[in-house]
Amino acid sequence: MRQQLNQVIESIKPIQHEFFELASQHLDQLTKPPGSLGKLEDIARQVAGITGEVMPLFNKKAVIVMAGDHGVCEEGVSAFPAEVTPQMVLNFLNGGAAVNVLARHAGADVVCVDIGVNADLEHPALVARKVRKGTRNMAREAAMTREEAVQAILEGAAVVDDYAAQGYSLFATGDMGIGNTTASAAILCALTGVDAGLAVGRGTGIDDERWRHKVDVVKKALEINEPAKEDALDVLAKVGGLEIAGLVGVILGAAKNRCPVVIDGFISSAAALVASKLAPLSASYMLASHLSHEQGHGKLLEAVGLEAMLQMDMRLGEGTGAVLCFNLIDAAGKIMREMATFDSAGVSRS
Repeated sequence: MRQQLNQVIESIKPIQHEFFELASQHLDQLTKPPGSLGKLEDIARQVAGITGEVMPLFNKKAVIVMAGDHGVCEEGVSAFPAEVTPQMVLNFLNGGAAVNVLARHAGADVVCVDIGVNADLEHPALVARKVRKGTRNMAREAAMTREEAVQAILEGAAVVDDYAAQGYSLFATGDMGIGNTTASAAILCALTGVDAGLAVGRGTGIDDERWRHKVDVVKKALEINEPAKEDALDVLAKVGGLEIAGLVGVILGAAKNRCPVVIDGFISSAAALVASKLAPLSASYMLASHLSHEQGHGKLLEAVGLEAMLQMDMRLGEGTGAVLCFNLIDAAGKIMREMATFDSAGVSRS
């Protein structure tokens, strides 16, 4: 399986800088002061470089919600029980979650993937890619074997391959998994050296006492497993999650297919950091959507080298912030396609 992962990584090529420059030239010809549309212009240039089109049109968009359970929930790190994971998966599949609402607003599809839910789920819309039923308790042992982590990455990449073959060209990352902010905080600590007290957030809304306990659990997981900072796969396997590994695959798969991938919040950004360590070129295909209310999120984005488009104090996950930014990407595309140039509008430049 490692050879298959290497093949995915090696298939990721640099973005096409000539189209980045062509997009810049077109933006400078539009009836506005240079750079006056700020981040919309940054988006337009980046997606041009990614896709090899100055004016790409994203007719088929998808948020891929990876779902998996976490053995560390045995330690009482969440305000919600683990049973919520499969219940929310069914909510996604029935169209009732926040990400479904925002996806409909953006004209996008929600793809729900069972990569590690600790339950037997059946639904005609469910994408079944289960590697195992939840991770082990990382506070006592490694969350996954290295082989399981690699398999989950490959499953995520395969999902993107399937949808890219159907004409989808813009992707977003989403997640569902009670306990996954604990795993994401541990990944942040292991890969950057950030102290657990600065990495661990409130997750589902825990109080001060449970937050302190959550910090201790992350510290314990790091002490017991001793993840190797220079080996992102080792970190992912020992203190990560199946859905996080799946999202690493989604990001690598999008880059492989030359598709932009919009990164959601804290959990998705932990996956983005792992992906960037495994395949540095993949970072150029990522667009950060929003700065989460989770205190460690900014540190994750900084480590990847990303800057968020929005700051909305959101901390829901699911892909909600990422899907919200589909609207901004579509807006940037319309600016490129529909806005008049100085010449076409007969407007003087000076």
